[in-house]
Amino acid sequence: MRLTIIDWLIIAAYFVFNIGIGFYYKARAGKSTSEFFLSGRNVPWWLAGTSMVATTFAADTPLVVTGFVARNGIAGNWLWWCFVASGMLTVFFYARLWRRAGVMTDVEFAEIRYAGKPAAFLRGFRALYLGILINCIILGWVNLAMVKILQLIFGIGKFEALVIVLGMIALTSAISTLSGLWGVLVTDVFQFVVKMSMVIILAVFAVRAVGGMEAMKTKLIAGGRRDVLSFIPDMNSAWMPMITFLVYISLNWWATWYPGAEPGGGGYVAQRMFSAKDERHSLLATLWFNIAHYAIRPWPWILVAMASLILYPGLADPETGYIRVMIDHLPPALRGLMVAAFAAAYMSTIATQLNWGASYLVNDFWRRFVRRDAEEGYYVTASKIATVFLTVISAIVTFNMDSIGGAWKLLIVTGAGTGAVLLLRWYWWRINAWSEVSAMICAFVVSLGLQLGFGLDTDQPKQFAAIMIITVATTTVVWLATTYLTQPEPQETLTNFYRRTRPSRTGWAPIAALAPDVKVSTSGLSNLLDWIAGCVLIYGVLFGTGKLLLHETGLGLILLALGLAGGFVIYRDLSRRGWATVVE
Repeated sequence: MRLTIIDWLIIAAYFVFNIGIGFYYKARAGKSTSEFFLSGRNVPWWLAGTSMVATTFAADTPLVVTGFVARNGIAGNWLWWCFVASGMLTVFFYARLWRRAGVMTDVEFAEIRYAGKPAAFLRGFRALYLGILINCIILGWVNLAMVKILQLIFGIGKFEALVIVLGMIALTSAISTLSGLWGVLVTDVFQFVVKMSMVIILAVFAVRAVGGMEAMKTKLIAGGRRDVLSFIPDMNSAWMPMITFLVYISLNWWATWYPGAEPGGGGYVAQRMFSAKDERHSLLATLWFNIAHYAIRPWPWILVAMASLILYPGLADPETGYIRVMIDHLPPALRGLMVAAFAAAYMSTIATQLNWGASYLVNDFWRRFVRRDAEEGYYVTASKIATVFLTVISAIVTFNMDSIGGAWKLLIVTGAGTGAVLLLRWYWWRINAWSEVSAMICAFVVSLGLQLGFGLDTDQPKQFAAIMIITVATTTVVWLATTYLTQPEPQETLTNFYRRTRPSRTGWAPIAALAPDVKVSTSGLSNLLDWIAGCVLIYGVLFGTGKLLLHETGLGLILLALGLAGGFVIYRDLSRRGWATVVE
């Protein structure tokens, strides 16, 4: 792609603006670890929620969606659309609880919910496992995707692209180190506006390149790809047989732990909830995130993917179709902005992963187990060192990603079966630290055993479904048995947790009797109604917008009306409860 002087000036201006934000928030981030990692717990909902959306919009996301559409049509996106129910569960049942917990990381939660050495082990192990191993694999994956993008855009080799990516990592690390979470949040909003605007513009030019929407539909049907236009997967298809679809919509969304969409919230999503001003802002932040993540963002990507099937049929790597549309059909005046948009997508994810990972290493390992009594300035410095450390490790992982790619595939299913513990630990007093430990170990052993010992392959839909069903069932039996065979947590720990987070009285009856003065939630049925309405809202807007874009106006308006009705139910219920606090 040829870039003019104007394009290069636009790209340079983008980087200068990001650096300026880093310096602007430097003084505030240096005050304490709470400022560095949680922005002083004073973030408004729209900023926290938009930051979540920006983080999940990585440089490789449009390419992955293009691959889904190329192989399995629009319905291929059910591989991630099925997690709507999990996101809405976090909004209405967990966002406020996380904010009340008052912890700095979700890993720290272990030592307010549990007690003793098992709790300490759980906290320390998860801090290192998630903060270094999982986090750096994610960073390496995103880095490698950016390498592919740069190779296509500039026509350079892998080594040259890696050098550019390492420079971007260093710059992003410098901004995160300077400004802490405040800098990450503000740059996320700026980056989200840039990249979302440009993917919409690219979608307009892509559709125009194939002759318009009606022409695109006609050409896809004439080319034997009518299936591309379907929103619902064919249950007899090889990629999504009935058993696999049922696993996705009924099991996968709540039973599996995986980075970025943990059951009940976790990771950087939980970090944004902790940083919110109060419980109301925590709830609204996660609600806005889920609406934007599922209902607003996908269609520009999908339209470009559909156009790429017509413009570049038979690509060996269909994911590159997205970049090829950008190179061949975007006007010269907009190319610099598009490159800046990809840089924004990349940097927003990297910045969050570095800050979030450093919070685990400093707050949940170094401060907890190595140096417990130092001044705040010491931990702020340690946080900056941890950010640089993760930057170096992620660069090494990127260079070796070809050998680690298989390990990432294994990691996705090793959390199967742990979701129930993560959800119920808030609502059932009897769960203890050994419940979580046994679930983690069992899920890891069973899922790996099925793959390595019995040869089941996660790339095969029916075998993936079998791995999920067997692992979840086995893990559930094991952690339930462990829970009843071990002693409950000390009464004092449980009472303190109950007073601190005020969960539903239903699953905490023995503890609630010890703390009758605690006002807890009595709106479980209302939360359930809001959860259902939230799913209707997102799916209605998602599919309604799609139908309107594809010129199926009648059905599109009906679906949009259904989605808006779901939104009205939520608004009316939360207004009835009181928008000042929304604590019930």
